[in-house]
Amino acid sequence: MQRDSATFKGSQHGEAPSAPRLGQKWTRYRIMRYYIVPWIFLVPILGLHAFVVVIPALQGVYYSFTDWSGIGEAEFIGLRNFEEMFFEDQSYIDALSRNVQWMIFRMIVPFTFALFGASLLAKVKRGAMIYRTALFMPFILPSIVTATIWRYLYNPRFGLPTLVGYDKALLGQSDTALWAIAFADNWQFWGFLMVLFLTAMQGIDPVLYDAAKVDGANRWQEFWHVTLPGIRPVVLFMMMMVMIWAFLVFDYVFILTGGGPAGATEVIAIDIYKNAFQRFEAGYAAAQGMTICLFASMVVSAFAFLRKRGWDI
Repeated sequence: MQRDSATFKGSQHGEAPSAPRLGQKWTRYRIMRYYIVPWIFLVPILGLHAFVVVIPALQGVYYSFTDWSGIGEAEFIGLRNFEEMFFEDQSYIDALSRNVQWMIFRMIVPFTFALFGASLLAKVKRGAMIYRTALFMPFILPSIVTATIWRYLYNPRFGLPTLVGYDKALLGQSDTALWAIAFADNWQFWGFLMVLFLTAMQGIDPVLYDAAKVDGANRWQEFWHVTLPGIRPVVLFMMMMVMIWAFLVFDYVFILTGGGPAGATEVIAIDIYKNAFQRFEAGYAAAQGMTICLFASMVVSAFAFLRKRGWDI
């Protein structure tokens, strides 16, 4: 009887813990690992994001309904800024039309070059990495660098136009300035698209190409019936992003022309900059910024709707 009592006490004070105690430790471990530790790392990032992005965005929404110079008190005026923007401010309508032109240009020219270049590089076996790096290099350069280079290339005295006998300033004429800037911008951008399309093409099953060759398909038919359907999700997603990015263009226009000549290249972002920092109409500039956010939301919603309807996006 005494031996049994000693054995029982030893089991209580021995090294092996009881099952309930093991369960409690395991529960605390799971809570710490899956609930507490992640938040320890997330809270500083979320706080920084809220301070840098969320709070300024909410302030922008508020100031878009006010008459505010950027300094001092803001006067709430309701929808007056939006009424002036769409029904009275012709400069905004003109800037909006230039952004639409920029978007169309970006969805045609760089996409065409990128698809063509990716199709060619997909067939290259030797030195493919060198070609990809060379074509992707402009994208990783800062915009200030590439824009400055193109400003010299467009110089009417010693730039590229002189090679074809064109002695007028491309950036100094209203009918050519916007397209000259768009070409320079897309020269930097199309290599990025090409690398994305090339990566998507490399994920297509080679058996599909073999089957197309057995059926007698030529290069164009292979591209149209095999390659393009295989990379369609990437193409459609990048179309959505390009539509949004086209309304955010600022750097090339600001560096090369500043919106000139005579406002011929003034896009919405340039107009926002001038209203906020030159005309001191920060409330009106905030309202213009809200229209860009609204357009981006409409584009994303449209693509989300198409995806629900069965589109492969």
